[in-house]
Amino acid sequence: MSGKRRIVDAHHHLWDLGACHYPWLMEEGVVRFFGDPAPIQRNYLVDELRQDASAYEIAASVHIQVGVADGDEVEESRWLDASAVETGLPSALVAFCDLSAADTRQTLERQAAIDRVRGVRQIVGRSAGEDANTGSDALLDNPVWAKNLATLRDWQFSFDLQLIPKQAGRAADLLRRTPGLRVALCHCGSPWDQTVSGLASWRAGLERLARNPDTFCKISGLAMFDHQWTVDRIRPVIESCVEIFSPQRCMFGSNFPVDKLHKSYDEIWGAYEIVASQYSDEEQAMLFAGTAERFYRLG
Repeated sequence: MSGKRRIVDAHHHLWDLGACHYPWLMEEGVVRFFGDPAPIQRNYLVDELRQDASAYEIAASVHIQVGVADGDEVEESRWLDASAVETGLPSALVAFCDLSAADTRQTLERQAAIDRVRGVRQIVGRSAGEDANTGSDALLDNPVWAKNLATLRDWQFSFDLQLIPKQAGRAADLLRRTPGLRVALCHCGSPWDQTVSGLASWRAGLERLARNPDTFCKISGLAMFDHQWTVDRIRPVIESCVEIFSPQRCMFGSNFPVDKLHKSYDEIWGAYEIVASQYSDEEQAMLFAGTAERFYRLG
């Protein structure tokens, strides 16, 4: 045995600038909510992911849609599926589909034809500034979007929910009206405001979302909200997620290569190991692999 910790990376990205068109990766000089993307505006493929993660045994991984140009959504999934055949990763795909579009059902049918597609992500919240420009917040109040969200169950698809804390209550109300839809809350629910009052408000939102037994929490992406985090600074965020959702409904992800802008793979997963050391071996197994395997139907 290698002695490396066995993990399932429940949230990462790959891209090939020659395979699909990625508008945000082609855009120069624009600082995003997660930082300056310039260092990652290049191909990021499985070999580099494995090199970044060489201290760990990646038993499986879950690729989350990146933000390709309109019309490239299914092509992104096909390219990733071909990558998996060639390299063994990613193991599962969370694809993009605009659930407010007139052709939603046709797009979902095309995505469902790709075996590794397990679900859909359409971001409703990134940051207050970017959301004002994209109008993504309005999706939560769009009846067409809500209706199509419910149809994901027809394909046994899950939904990856990325939002900001002020949207948590509305999202929880919507999900309560959509029983049976499995939901993965991305990036701990985006704890942007890490003041005492900000974290209290964020926790209250998590508690509302966690009342839905089909909603899980991905502990990932923390460098987007605190570029220079330390273990002590992110400990209360991780502990809150585990306390509120339980280890059986939490999973770890790297958010690479986006979080690579600020932290190494070893720093991220090393922090997870330090904080998770307080939990039982069984609970750690769920956090590092088991929850993701069950949620995304891996293996």
